[in-house]
Amino acid sequence: MTGIRRTVAVAGLLLALPLSIVASSTALAATPTAVASSPTAGPAASATVPTGVHIELPRPTGPYAVGRDILQLVDQDRPDPWVPSAGPRQLMVSMYYPADPGTGGPAPYMTPEAARLMLDGKLPGNTVPTDAVTSVGTWSRTDARPEPGRFPLVLLSPGFTMPRTELTSLAEDLASRGYVVALVDHTYENTGTTFPDGQTLTCAICDTWPPGGPAVIDASRATDMSFVIDQLTAHPHPAWRYSRMIDARRIGMAGHSIGGSAAVPSLATDDRIRAGVNLDGTMDYAVPTGGLGGKPFMMIGHPLGAGVEDPTWTDAWAKLNGWKRWLTFAGSNHGTFTDNQLLLNDFGYPNPPGTTMPAERGIELTREYVAAFFDLQLKGIPQPILDGPTAQNPEVGFHP
Repeated sequence: MTGIRRTVAVAGLLLALPLSIVASSTALAATPTAVASSPTAGPAASATVPTGVHIELPRPTGPYAVGRDILQLVDQDRPDPWVPSAGPRQLMVSMYYPADPGTGGPAPYMTPEAARLMLDGKLPGNTVPTDAVTSVGTWSRTDARPEPGRFPLVLLSPGFTMPRTELTSLAEDLASRGYVVALVDHTYENTGTTFPDGQTLTCAICDTWPPGGPAVIDASRATDMSFVIDQLTAHPHPAWRYSRMIDARRIGMAGHSIGGSAAVPSLATDDRIRAGVNLDGTMDYAVPTGGLGGKPFMMIGHPLGAGVEDPTWTDAWAKLNGWKRWLTFAGSNHGTFTDNQLLLNDFGYPNPPGTTMPAERGIELTREYVAAFFDLQLKGIPQPILDGPTAQNPEVGFHP
């Protein structure tokens, strides 16, 4: 599969893989740009969820409480690229924002139908109860009163076939540190997106790439992101009730897997997006020969093996013409940068072979370095941890 830089044959990565590949085998081996199935290695078809398990996401680390709103955005000027008969492109967006503590009510992790579709689609022989996902404890609150002031906006894009909820921990942490976050579901590109009318739309392109391959998906996501910015910053009638919180002069984007790759066309085509982060995604959409106009870009990935580099990252690294960093988290895997590994562990699935980084530590480091990047690039706050290896984070390696 593209979007995954390299995937070992393990259960821990099933949540990040296309439906057709997951259905064919529980064991997977990948090159930086393709995945092949294997009939032998891999996990058991199901796991036993401990009785009474209640999963809680790691507590956000910033000084603010976190509010969450859900938006439905409809682009009347653009037919859906994957299902034109469905009419205009529609997106569901979770808005996270700094909030007054003690206001609002608990925000659910995801809807029951979206959770069921994700589990059944990603875990062959799934025996995980749907409510084990819907009851995941978050730290965000619905209808929470916003903090006064204006904050940078960070757009987040999930991996291919994955609902936006896989980046909930990262979104909550950024909001707690003083960002407005727009976490976007790219409709028909994941196991299930639930809309306000109760309908849950499933994936239309997970079994077969559209003409033009994954780079076309990246470009479509860039268009999605530009539309989201348009809607959030529209005058005099923005799509979000708290749009006044957004400082439109300070906008960044991060994404996981193909969502990270999509940051390249987003930065290349939208001058409003000033900085980008790719979390472990193959650069399906190549960095232009002339770079990204000097915009800062950071790549964070899992190790591919001694002396092995993803050629799409090597190519991108040479072309990036602004501030740049290439980090590797030792002992991590493709799911490390999301909520996925944490959920799988609590569902009874073991870590992939070669994974030595605990899921909680992976979330901690992802949050720390992504926040440091945006603090530096969007807030102008110096970040020494981005200057090179540190004793407190020995797992983090810097590409020369």
